[in-house]
Amino acid sequence: MERPWPLTGRDEELRRVAAAIRPGAAGVVVAGPAGVGKTRLVREALETSAPRGAAVVLAHGSAAARPLPLGALAGLLDVPASPAADAIGQALDQLEQQQPLVLAVDDAHLLDEHSALVLHRVVERRIAPAVITLRTGEPAPDSVTALWKDEHLPRLDLVPLDLAETTGLVAQVLGGPVDSASAQRLWTLTQGSPLFLRHLLGGEVAAGRFTPASGIWRWTSEPAISPDLADLLQHEIGSLPQPVHDVVDLVALTEPVAVATLAALVSATALEEAEARHLVRSDGVVARLAHPLYGEVRRAAMGTLRARRLRGLVAQTLEPDPDPLPRAVLTLDSDLPADPELFLRAAEAATRLYDLPLAERLARAAATTGNPVALLVHAAALSWLSRGDEAETILAHLATSTSDPGVSAMAHLHRTGNLLWTMARPEQARGALAAAESAGAAPFHVAAMSLALEAAAGETSAVLDRGPQLLRAELPDDLARILVASAVSAAAAVTGRAELLDEAAAVGGLTQDRVPTTIPGFGLADLQVLGHRLAGTTGRADELARRMRTASADLPGPARLMGLVVAGHAALCGGRLGDALPLLREAWAGLEGSGHEFRFRCRTLLGTALAQAGLAEQAGLVLVDIETEQHPAYGLYRPDDLLAQAWAAAADGSTTAAIGFAASAAGLARETGATAYEVLAWQSAVQLGGTAEAGPRLVALGDAVPRAQVALAHARAWQDEDGTALLEAADRWSRLGDLVAAGDAAAQASQAYRRRGQQGAALTAAARADGLAARSGARTPALSIAARPLPLTGREREIVTLAARGLTNKDIAARLTVSVRTVEGHLYRAGHKLGVSERSALADLLGIE
Repeated sequence: MERPWPLTGRDEELRRVAAAIRPGAAGVVVAGPAGVGKTRLVREALETSAPRGAAVVLAHGSAAARPLPLGALAGLLDVPASPAADAIGQALDQLEQQQPLVLAVDDAHLLDEHSALVLHRVVERRIAPAVITLRTGEPAPDSVTALWKDEHLPRLDLVPLDLAETTGLVAQVLGGPVDSASAQRLWTLTQGSPLFLRHLLGGEVAAGRFTPASGIWRWTSEPAISPDLADLLQHEIGSLPQPVHDVVDLVALTEPVAVATLAALVSATALEEAEARHLVRSDGVVARLAHPLYGEVRRAAMGTLRARRLRGLVAQTLEPDPDPLPRAVLTLDSDLPADPELFLRAAEAATRLYDLPLAERLARAAATTGNPVALLVHAAALSWLSRGDEAETILAHLATSTSDPGVSAMAHLHRTGNLLWTMARPEQARGALAAAESAGAAPFHVAAMSLALEAAAGETSAVLDRGPQLLRAELPDDLARILVASAVSAAAAVTGRAELLDEAAAVGGLTQDRVPTTIPGFGLADLQVLGHRLAGTTGRADELARRMRTASADLPGPARLMGLVVAGHAALCGGRLGDALPLLREAWAGLEGSGHEFRFRCRTLLGTALAQAGLAEQAGLVLVDIETEQHPAYGLYRPDDLLAQAWAAAADGSTTAAIGFAASAAGLARETGATAYEVLAWQSAVQLGGTAEAGPRLVALGDAVPRAQVALAHARAWQDEDGTALLEAADRWSRLGDLVAAGDAAAQASQAYRRRGQQGAALTAAARADGLAARSGARTPALSIAARPLPLTGREREIVTLAARGLTNKDIAARLTVSVRTVEGHLYRAGHKLGVSERSALADLLGIE
C-alpha cells in the first residue's frame, strides 16, 4: 500500500519534543510500549525542529550491540570499543567538538553500560540536548533510569492512539471515510499501535480485503496476518517453552477464559510465566491475551488438529452455565462429539443477541437431526441474512413432510414472513398464511401475521380496526407480539395516534429498559422513529434509536447495519444532517447491492439527507431506481419516497417538480388515511416555496399531530410574506426539534423582509438562517436564496439554476413543461438583471460547485 503514514494524533507530543531539542534545552525521554510511535515522533521532531546547522548524532540501543562497551556509538564516533575510562572521555570530547549538536538515542533501555554513561554525562553537563526513546516495562541501565528519576530530563509517556485517532489516521491514509465497525476492529486488533496498524492495514488493502464501497472503506472478510506482521509479532512473543506455549494457544482459542479453567489444564508456573512475559493478562478471574494480534498470529500458525483438541479440552472443563454460547462454539469447532441440543439453545441465544451469522451456523449444526424447532430457527436466521431461497427450501419441505399439524402450521407462518419481507412475494405470502390457517395454526398467530400483511400494504384502516384489540390480548409468544406491535406502530405512526404508538412499543419489547429480542425488532424501531418524526417528538426517537444501535454496534451481519439505519433515521427526524449522513452512508455501503429489505429504507432516508444537504448529484445516484424498484412490504412508506424525490428535485434546481412531488406525497397520504404523513408532506411543500393548497389542508387536519399547528403557522406566514411570523415559526420548529424546517422558515423570513424593503431585518433573518444551517448541515433552496439573494423571480431563479447545472433550453422546457421560447425569455431577462450574458457565470453567482 503505497500511501504516506502521517503523524496523527500527536500534535501536543510533537510540540513538546520539538521544544526539548532547541538550543539551550536539556532534552526529553520519550517512553511507551512497543509500536506506539516513539521513534517516528522523535524523527519527525528532528526533521522539522532541529536547530539550523546542528549535527544530529542518532544512536541505537540493541540486544546485539549491548555486550560491547560503547557498542551503541560504534560507527558514530571514532572511539575504540573498550571499557577503558578514557574511551568515555574521548567520546564526550568528540561530541563537544560537533557543536551545535543534538544527541538522539533510540531504544535506550538496550544500551550497554558505557554508552548509557556517555548519555548521562551529556545530559548532566548540558553538552547538547538529548532526546531518547525507551520501551516501558523493560529494564534499563541505572544511568538511563536516573535521567528522569533525578529530574535531569522530563519524561513524556506516549499512549496508544484511541479509537477516534485511529479512525482519523486510517481515513487520512486511505483518502476516504472508514466504516465504523471496520475502524473499531482495526483499533481493537492493533490496540492503537501505529506500527501494527500500518502492517495490518497495508496487508489487508493489498490483498483486496479492505476496499471502498459507496465511498466508504470497509473490511469485506476475515483478516489474514501478512508475513511481515507475523514476523514482527513472533519477535514480540519470543521463543517460548512448551508449557507457556500451551497457555498462549489456549487463551488465543478461547479468550476470555476463566483462570480456573486454565488452571485445570496447565501448570500454575506456566500460567504465571505467560503473565510475567506480558503475553497474557488477568484480573485473577478471567485471562486474555496481552495483545489481540498475538491471538491472530497464533491461530494462523496453529494446526487444525491441535486447535480442535485444545478447544475440546476447554469445553470439557467449563462448568454448566446459563449461557450456552461459549461451550457450544468451542464444541462445534472441537474434536468432541456433536451436541445438537446444546447447539440449538446456543443458536436461540445468538439470535437474541442479533448475532445472525453465529445463530445460522449453530442452528445448521443443530438441525442435522431433523429437529423441527432447529429447522425453524435455522430458516429464520437464513431469512434474516437475506438467504430467502434457502429458508424457503427448508420451510416448504418441513411444512409438507411432517405429520405434525402444529409443525406444519409454524413452517407456513415462517414461510409467510420470509416470502413477504425477504423474497418480496406478497401473493405467495398470503397463500402461505392461508396454508398455515388450514393446517390449524393458532388463531392469534394467523391474526398477527394477517395484520402484518395489511400494514405492509399500507392498509391503515384495517390495522386500526383490529390492531388495538390484538395488542391488548394475551399473545402467545414473541413472534406474535412483535408482529402485532409492528403493525400497530405503523398505523399509529402515520395517523398520529401517540398513545397507541407507545402502547405498541411496550408490547413489542421496546421500552426504556428493554430492546426486542428478535431481528424484526429493528423494523419495529424504525416504525417507532417514524411515529416520533411525524409527530415532532424527536427526543424520544433519538433515545430508542440509541438503544437499538448500542445493542447491535459490535455485531457482524445485517443487525449492525439495521441499527445504523434506525439511528440515521432518528438524526434525520431531528434535522441533524451532519449526524444522519455518516450513519446512513455507512449503512448504504453495507446494504447496497444486497437483497436485504432494509436497503429500501436506507435508500429513501439517505437520499433525503443528501438532498437536504444540497448534494444533488449524490442524492440522484442513490435515488435513481426509487420509482422502478419498490419493495411490496414497504407500501406504507411510499409518501417518504415521494418526499425524498421532492428534496432531490429541489437540490437539483427543479423547484416546480419538487413542490409537485411533495403535493403528490400529501395526496397519497390523504388517500390512505395517513394524516401525519400528509402534515409532513404539506410542511415540506411550504419549505420548498409553495403551495396555496397547503394552508387549507393543514387547517382541515387540525391537531392531527403536534407538528400540524406549527406547519399551519409556517404556511400562513409564508403565504402572507410575514417575516416576523416566519421567524416565530422558525423558533417553534427549533423547539420541536426540526432544525431543517427552522432554517427554511428563517430563510423565508429573510426573503419576506427583503421584498418589503426591510434590508436590516432581512440580514438579521439571514444570519439566523445561517446559524440554523450550521447546526443542521442543510443547504436547501430557501437557505441558498437567503445566502445569495438575487433580483430574480422564483421562476427566473429556477430556470437560471437549471441552466447553471448544464441543462439546455430544450431540457429545461421539457422538465418544466413550458416552451423553449419561454425559457429563452426568462434567461434573457435574468441575464439582464444580473448583468451576465454567459451561462458559465451563472454557477458562480448561485454558488453552485
